[in-house]
Amino acid sequence: MMVVTAISILIANSPMKPFYDEVFHHRSIISDFNLHMIINDFFMAIFFLYVGLEIKKEMIEGTLSSFKKASFPVIASLGGVIVPAIIFMIINRNTQYLPGVGVAISTDIAFAIGIFMIFKSRLNQNLKIFLLSLAVVDDLISILAIVFLYSAKLNLSALLISGVIILLLAGINKILKVDNVYIYLFVGLFLWYFVYCSGVHSTISGVLLAAFIPSRKLGDGKSTADKLEHKLESICNLIILPLFAFANTSIAIKFNLNVKDAYNLIMGIMCGLVIGKPLGVVSFSFIATKLHIAEKPKNASWISIVEVALLTGIGFTMSIFVAELAFSYSEDVVNLAKLSILAASMTSIILTERVLSLKHTMIGTKIKRFIGSIHL
Repeated sequence: MMVVTAISILIANSPMKPFYDEVFHHRSIISDFNLHMIINDFFMAIFFLYVGLEIKKEMIEGTLSSFKKASFPVIASLGGVIVPAIIFMIINRNTQYLPGVGVAISTDIAFAIGIFMIFKSRLNQNLKIFLLSLAVVDDLISILAIVFLYSAKLNLSALLISGVIILLLAGINKILKVDNVYIYLFVGLFLWYFVYCSGVHSTISGVLLAAFIPSRKLGDGKSTADKLEHKLESICNLIILPLFAFANTSIAIKFNLNVKDAYNLIMGIMCGLVIGKPLGVVSFSFIATKLHIAEKPKNASWISIVEVALLTGIGFTMSIFVAELAFSYSEDVVNLAKLSILAASMTSIILTERVLSLKHTMIGTKIKRFIGSIHL
């Protein structure tokens, strides 16, 4: 993903940019469907199906199997939205960029998990599901922000049909007890289409479909959901995520430095993502555990949660998408926002690496012991 991101940025700043745009954004004869849309809306729905299956498994028999355990990433996600939003609004309170608050609240689930896997030998593996769950809730909130803040038009008829399809999936699972995965995937195609037509981000259909894939154990001891998750793992990691990165990181490194209040926009985005996201995640989850509303994952220290929380500052593609909606009136402002998002994401990655390295030093050991000795 990092390699294809670098290639994408190089292409965006080379004579090949028109060819890149033609390949990904040329509209086909079928409505608005193009390669960029297929990757972002259809392939990523498959990725969200895979993520949904993994989270569902943890909710049934793993780290999210109780209300307190499940509420931990949800409350953390709320903190990761509220705190950066407040920071962005304070910095931009007297500027024209206030509507861009949605840029600073989004965690890029694909990149965050990708970087987690790069650092996995030094991160607490028990927190992968925490990051996944948090990022999914975060994306749901971002999609709601797009709907309500940026005038996304809802098609109520398509929403109603989507609801009917969800009821059909529930009936196939709970009443008919069907375990054939192809039937669910076939019905899921219709769910995806009508969710797409409804104006709600179509990737949500993947999460909804995952909820109805049977988790009943079959003769071989594995469920339909287990088998599908296993098949999707390689497809998502080796094909869908790299394609997603290549199609969405074409950032032209050019902008007008004379953009009014440029400093406010840059600092609002960078402080919101780099500082606000991890601060909100850690503070809200910490308070929730002390109030006994949520339960921290077992075998996970607060230091390890801070390390993972730093990755939530990787806003990237969802933030870029919101920036294009919020600042559509000015290409210069959009490019400035994109570069700020890129800088914030890279800063979050570097901070994570530095914190992980510090942990293995003498100073890091002393800090860890000091924090571990605090009992609030």
